[in-house]
Amino acid sequence: MAFIDHHDVFIGSTDDGWTFAVLNRRLPSEARQSLTDAGFITRAHQGRALYLLPPGQPTAENHERAGTALYGLLAHTMDFADLSWTTRWPSAGPEKADVRIVVADDQVTATARSTAGTEILAQHGFLPTHAGQALPASLSERDRVAAVVRAESHLHAEGNIVHVSLGIPTLDAIPPAPGWTSAPAAGPVPATRPRAR
Repeated sequence: MAFIDHHDVFIGSTDDGWTFAVLNRRLPSEARQSLTDAGFITRAHQGRALYLLPPGQPTAENHERAGTALYGLLAHTMDFADLSWTTRWPSAGPEKADVRIVVADDQVTATARSTAGTEILAQHGFLPTHAGQALPASLSERDRVAAVVRAESHLHAEGNIVHVSLGIPTLDAIPPAPGWTSAPAAGPVPATRPRAR
């Protein structure tokens, strides 16, 4: 399994600014429709149906669209993780992040600009390293996902600007669905987005 496979719904961001949602279990058509009604476009990708918001949209618009979609999804599941930086990013830009969390291979590292940020990370299992903090390698991937979700939510609630890099540079780098063995060519990324309702 990949980092994005441990919740019914996972919302994240690629490094190049796409917001994506993945449904990891079959949900009713109304759940999927809540994503498309909120303006997400769909794309088939290695056994997954991705729901996408393209880069370049104002963060406030992405935040509203993601919030509308999650509100609709809550009628069908409460098992979701939202680690998308593109739905919460301030106009100041990524270099202004108070805390950066990086998911790479089997390692999760973090750096905080403040003592308060460092302390919050420690509360959620991040241990000191020579370059910042990291989750223990002994944690299962599921436990690492849970720790990142809790830490990001806590940091955000305390007013910190948090950037979570999932180690996914582009849409094509999103891992295949669990058990996917064939990799047909992915369709082109849609160039247009539906109008807001």
